[in-house]
Amino acid sequence: MFEILFEKSAFKFLSNIDAKNRQRISEAIENLAEDPFPHDVKRIYGTNEKLFRIRVGEFRVLYRIDYGEIVIVIVDIDSRKRVYKGI
Repeated sequence: MFEILFEKSAFKFLSNIDAKNRQRISEAIENLAEDPFPHDVKRIYGTNEKLFRIRVGEFRVLYRIDYGEIVIVIVDIDSRKRVYKGI
C-alpha cells in the first residue's frame, strides 16, 4: 500500500473547495493508495517527470509515483481548464 503525500499547491486547492467536491476528490486519492493505476488513469506526456492523471468529475488530479519509497505524490489538483497550464 502506498503512502499519499501532497505538494503545497494541491493541498491548498483541496482545502479551498466546497465540502462535496473535497470528499469526492479525497476518496479518489485514497483509492490511489490501494491501486495507483485505476481504469481511467492516463499518462501525461511532455513533462520532465513521469506524471499521471485521474478524473474526478470536472477536476483532474495529477500525481507521480515513487516506487523506491512507496509514495504517491499529489502534484496538482485543479479544473480541467487550468490544471495542464502549470506543468
